[in-house]
Amino acid sequence: MKSPTRTIAVAVLSVLAWIPAAGAQNYPGRPVRIIVPLAPGGGTDLVTRLFATKLAEQTGGSFIVDNRAGGGTVIGTEFVARSAPDGYTLGAQAPEFTINPSLRRLPYDTLKDFSCIAQMTSGQYFLSTHPSVPVRTVKQLVALARSRPGQLTFGSSGVGSANHLSGMLLQQMTGTRLVHVPYRSGGLANAALLSGETDFMVSNTASAIPHIKAGRLRGIATTGPKRSPAAPDIPTVAESGVPGYVVTGFYLLIGRAGIPQGIVSALNAGIARAQESPEVKTRLAELGAEPAGVSPEACAEFVRSEIAKWAPVVKASGATAD
Repeated sequence: MKSPTRTIAVAVLSVLAWIPAAGAQNYPGRPVRIIVPLAPGGGTDLVTRLFATKLAEQTGGSFIVDNRAGGGTVIGTEFVARSAPDGYTLGAQAPEFTINPSLRRLPYDTLKDFSCIAQMTSGQYFLSTHPSVPVRTVKQLVALARSRPGQLTFGSSGVGSANHLSGMLLQQMTGTRLVHVPYRSGGLANAALLSGETDFMVSNTASAIPHIKAGRLRGIATTGPKRSPAAPDIPTVAESGVPGYVVTGFYLLIGRAGIPQGIVSALNAGIARAQESPEVKTRLAELGAEPAGVSPEACAEFVRSEIAKWAPVVKASGATAD
């Protein structure tokens, strides 16, 4: 049993950690809004609410998740870009944040108009096929696609989404000709794959794993640099005949450019402490994600590298949202 003295000491240290520099002494002095530029219930929303709860517990303040969906995440993201740089309006972001600069005209500059506060998670996707597709490996899928050019279909949650461009990257790196079938949401795209309306899909772990375990889908590969802890028996695409193929998912916490550095540092430290929570680790594992504790500077560099990575893929795909 922990002694009362130790419990008090831990509580005091937690509070003191929120006073790292000038600009953060009284933060948060009022409710903080975290804008999720997507509808409730998705991965971005679930992860953001998890961390918002932990930040509120640490500070005794209020962190409110505000869903502002629309425009391929542009509406909610623009709201953050036009907010006051005081740390009271933040934003949650997923891979579309780094895809959009190459896909559409934006009312903000992704690199200049935001402070990258923390990377909350990292993760990867599953390449799954409908059981009727006669393949069990990536090599077999590529061979089938080459023997049936323009016939093999893959679904996505829409043009420019991470699962759309993941499929286009596979096409680009294997010299195949695949057929993209966009849906209005990831849920509809998953339903199409489950019914056999499409042949395969690159989808997030949380939505793929239950169906793979039940035999309704066949998981043939994961997209990360190493195998997923959620399914260590399933190889990566890179080790299955497409070396260099890596697609990672992530959730970021951002704010308007110009937020006081003390507040940025405090929030980054708060996210790092939340990532050490057994409750957070368990929930992230259920969602197929892992904690990704990095500095604000490393977070910003990661965003730059992801924008550079997706730009040629978007160009080669011919995708546009304008």
